[in-house]
Amino acid sequence: MELLIVPALMYFLPTVIALARGHHNGFAIFLTNLIFGWTIIGWLITLIWSTTAIVHRVQVQN
Repeated sequence: MELLIVPALMYFLPTVIALARGHHNGFAIFLTNLIFGWTIIGWLITLIWSTTAIVHRVQVQN
């Protein structure tokens, strides 16, 4: 059982990073990681995406 935890964390590392950072596209990163993460290029894309800038929305008060 423990042998599956480390590979699963490595596979979903981009998702973990995105959720830990509070990325505004966290769910999209998860789905992309789930579907295309098995390819090296898909995993790298989600990893880069998870480390990009986070958009913070500013509310203007009247």
